[in-house]
This record gives sequence, structure tokens and C-alpha cells, in this order.
Amino acid sequence: MEQYSKEVMDHFANPRNVGEIENPDGVGTVGNMKCGDVMYVFIKVASRELAVGGLEEFIEDIKFKTLGCAAAIASSSMMTELVKGKSLDDAAKVSRDDINTALGILPKQKYHCSILSAEGIHKAIADYKSKQVGK
Repeated sequence: MEQYSKEVMDHFANPRNVGEIENPDGVGTVGNMKCGDVMYVFIKVASRELAVGGLEEFIEDIKFKTLGCAAAIASSSMMTELVKGKSLDDAAKVSRDDINTALGILPKQKYHCSILSAEGIHKAIADYKSKQVGK
């Protein structure tokens, strides 16, 4: 039997930011048919003024829908907590290792779940940016 950390069990039993954003600014869909995990990440982007002047885009809201195992749900939930409120640049830097470490390390055979959740946010940001071209 796999041993999950307290953090994994907490994020599985009480996932944060579950759901869908109506009219999202960006959507990331990732899946792995081998393990059966599919994740949908929805982001709402806003701008804020920087102290040094200029504007910075940031993740104002984020939601996810994950069809998968406990580790997949926990990874999605933790990823949303790590990126919510961050600038797009900082959110894009959140890695599978950041998610895995924040969860207290997933069992080796479940590490791919942290990879999927990192890919999900990266794809949602890329989707948002692709929609900004020409605006």
C-alpha cells in the first residue's frame, strides 16, 4: 500500500480551488491515458500596478477539475495553492519538484501526478498568452 503524506491526504480529502471558471482567460488540459489521470486547469488573469511602475499580469483566480487518483487530485490542489496570486512569470516557474516537495514527496510510482499538474498550469498560461497575440 502506498504511503501518502499528511499533505497529500489533506489536499485529497479537502481539495482547494476545485471547479471551473466561467469564461476563463486560459485553459490547460493534460492527461495520461496510461494512468488514467486527466486534469483541466482554468485561470483568470488580472493586472496590478508595480511599485516600480508598470503593470504585472497575475493569476487572480484558478480552478481545476481532475479525474484521477488521490495523488492526482492532491497535486492539482497543491499546484493551485502555489500559483494563485503569483505573477504569470512566477507561476510559469512552478515545477513538478515544487509541487512534489510541497506535498511531502509522492510515492515514486505517483510522481507523474506532480508532472501533470505542473504541465497543466504551464499550458493554461500558454493558452492565455496565445490569445493575447494581436490584442
